[in-house]
Amino acid sequence: MIEKMMKNYKLLIIIPVIVTVIMLGVILLNGLEQGVELKGGSIANLELSKNMSSTELKNMLSSKLNGSDVDVLSKMDSKTSVEIGNEVDENVFTDIIGDTGKIISYNSIGPILSSEAMVQIYWAIAFAFIFMSITVFIIFREPVPSIAIILAAISDIVVAVGGMSIFHIDLSIASVGAILMLIGYSVDSDILLTTRLLKRRDGTLHQRALNAMKTGLTMSFAAIVAMTVLYIVTIILIPEASTLSNIAIVLIFGLLADIIATWLMNLGIIRWYLGDKGVEGV
Repeated sequence: MIEKMMKNYKLLIIIPVIVTVIMLGVILLNGLEQGVELKGGSIANLELSKNMSSTELKNMLSSKLNGSDVDVLSKMDSKTSVEIGNEVDENVFTDIIGDTGKIISYNSIGPILSSEAMVQIYWAIAFAFIFMSITVFIIFREPVPSIAIILAAISDIVVAVGGMSIFHIDLSIASVGAILMLIGYSVDSDILLTTRLLKRRDGTLHQRALNAMKTGLTMSFAAIVAMTVLYIVTIILIPEASTLSNIAIVLIFGLLADIIATWLMNLGIIRWYLGDKGVEGV
């Protein structure tokens, strides 16, 4: 199989490019929802005096807040965290809670703080890419393999964000953390492939690619299974832990994207590059 993949290397490159373009279109058409940290709103930590389910609490608050977007972030016994999609005065919220419970802490995030958070997110992602690019170029000292690794990381992020758009997962501090994790994972698998093909000399190019693929896919599938289990557990057993389930689904999309970006696009680019250099066995 690896021999056929290496011979049809141009097709290997086209497939992930098409997937990335489709996901980019999904993001542009469907948009991306923002969490409270980024669009502003209120977060309250409560201690309930009445036995209420998450759904009952959510419906009660939503009706009293005139249909405002309310989400129960977590619920452990009587303690719960609630997110409100717009800025609500603490005194007004206290009156709404009434004898249902007491407020442990209450934070309102205005548009100024949310805009500053977005700027910090942009800087975090930009710095991650800058230092990743510098590190990769120092390791390989060749522009084409280095660019291939960067393109693979970009593809992973676009597909992951496209998955967030499809599943209506908010762009939040937690989901941005998952995206930054994807950058690291993508670079890890791509460096594994590139090192095996460019630095190693044992065996043929096809054998080195196959060995790298076995190791890389084992790592990817193990991570995907772990994130899938986390997603299922949080959805079924602890639905209030939406942050964990959101992180899990973002990582699942990104890891699936990394498989095609690394073992199709990156492998195809390196095969093309080595063919142009006249390396034997390609």
